[in-house]
Amino acid sequence: MRGIVTSLLLLCSGVSLASDPISNWPQWRGPTRDGQVAPSDWPAKISGEALKTVWKVSSLGPSYSGPIVSDKYVFTTSTVDKKDEVVTCYDRGTGKEVWKQTWPGSMSVPFFAARNGSWIRSTPAFDGDALYVGGIQDHLVCLEASSGKIRWQIDCIQDLKAKSPDFGCVCSPLVDETAVYMQAAGGFLKIDKKTGKVLWNVLSDGGGMLGSAFSSPVFAKLAGKEQIVVQTRTALFGVDKQTGQSLWSRPIDSFRGMNILTPTIYGEGVFTSTYGGNTRLVSVQKETDKLGAQDAWGFKYEGNMTTPVIVNDHAYFFGKDRRFICVDLKAGKECWRTDKRFGEYWSLVANKDKILALDMDGKLYLIQANPKEFELLDQTQITKSETWAHLAVCGNELYVRSLDELIKLSWK
Repeated sequence: MRGIVTSLLLLCSGVSLASDPISNWPQWRGPTRDGQVAPSDWPAKISGEALKTVWKVSSLGPSYSGPIVSDKYVFTTSTVDKKDEVVTCYDRGTGKEVWKQTWPGSMSVPFFAARNGSWIRSTPAFDGDALYVGGIQDHLVCLEASSGKIRWQIDCIQDLKAKSPDFGCVCSPLVDETAVYMQAAGGFLKIDKKTGKVLWNVLSDGGGMLGSAFSSPVFAKLAGKEQIVVQTRTALFGVDKQTGQSLWSRPIDSFRGMNILTPTIYGEGVFTSTYGGNTRLVSVQKETDKLGAQDAWGFKYEGNMTTPVIVNDHAYFFGKDRRFICVDLKAGKECWRTDKRFGEYWSLVANKDKILALDMDGKLYLIQANPKEFELLDQTQITKSETWAHLAVCGNELYVRSLDELIKLSWK
């Protein structure tokens, strides 16, 4: 229950976005940025006639950005003709296009990462009024949600004299009432929502091959202090929202700095698992005049790209070995791991004791969160196109962004 209770508390704390937490999906990993949705009744099966396609938009440019869902609209990004980035707004009910906004944006990632594409990656954030978008070349854009009009934009390479991010901008923006927080420009930025002015730039990593963070920040209250938890290519940090001051840090080892998972808050700690590193829970504590951090536990298991969901003190996620795993967060031990290997990436959404998992091969799984064994309830093929974008679940509606489609489904 801890993960569900934490999500509900966050919904009441003022850190969630200006959207209905049940019927909307306003940012990376959902209303509370942890893959949890407000409790509702999911079906016992998702195959056959259980899920119906409400509408589908085809022939889109590729994107890894998850769809954003508001009361009226669905927003998606794409890279078109390997030169432009496009944000398109669709009517939520009909799937008809409402507006489209375009700006130049393209790059080629290093050859060893080329198989994962050179298109837009970051998932936008919506605050009820504006859409905040991170382009692959660290081009940050604020759009009026109702019209697509550009309110402000920051070209980090030109305006902030930053180095081009070799792997592209991956971080998904985080917003509160007044500011946007983003790992870009070789650091961690706080930007005024209204003006686009950069208020501070901290945690400089120098950019380039060892820069361009892969992870996305989250709000948290740890050791009694409201803060932002940020995972860079080399470490975890707690950052003061107002000043940008580092409150605590903990080195995180990985292969080539592949710290990809979004920090997952559990109690007074932060869970993470890295490619080439290990799986750990970092505990944050009050010290005499500051905050400190140390590993509460850790063991050798390599995560990759799938950030976990937490159900009843257990983390469920997907590792480098392409197996689904359950970890007891209190004991710091693996409960089980599937024998079967799946695709390279799953996006996960939890509701009470059930989990929806969208595989990158277009297959959707319904899983019972069971710490004793892997319990697959049902599965269905949503699309034959690859689905690297995060699944969005809004009440009885599902939104799937494949590399070339945007699909709305419903189970009622």
